[in-house]
Amino acid sequence: MTIELSPREPGTGLIRRLTLWLYRLSAIVLFALGIACWIRLIGVERGPLARFDLMPVWWKLVMPPLAVVYPVAGMGLWMAAGWGAVLWVLIAIIEAVMHLGFPQLFGPDLVWLGFHAGGLIALAGLRIAAWRQTRPVRHP
Repeated sequence: MTIELSPREPGTGLIRRLTLWLYRLSAIVLFALGIACWIRLIGVERGPLARFDLMPVWWKLVMPPLAVVYPVAGMGLWMAAGWGAVLWVLIAIIEAVMHLGFPQLFGPDLVWLGFHAGGLIALAGLRIAAWRQTRPVRHP
């Protein structure tokens, strides 16, 4: 689902542009996170979690799905498709469960959780503003 708003509506052009900018910036970040996951999985960097075979089992369970979903969500957001935002919500839920539910295993990574929360709250605000501008006005 792409974001289609009537150009005749006042102010919808700004909301549409802001939504597209949010989508595009978030897409770049998610795509970069996907590349970082793949770098860790194939063992390009050094460290205790540097290769898939050296990771603890809990990281082995979450890294491959995230390595696939991050870039796919990034591409969906770049194309301004509705499924891109749905995948972004899915990523945020997975990471919230990881870092808030099991901080002793995954660590409390609040920076990325803040990125997801801030971006999704901004997206919700823009969607609500677009909806309010395009809905019909009721007169008593």
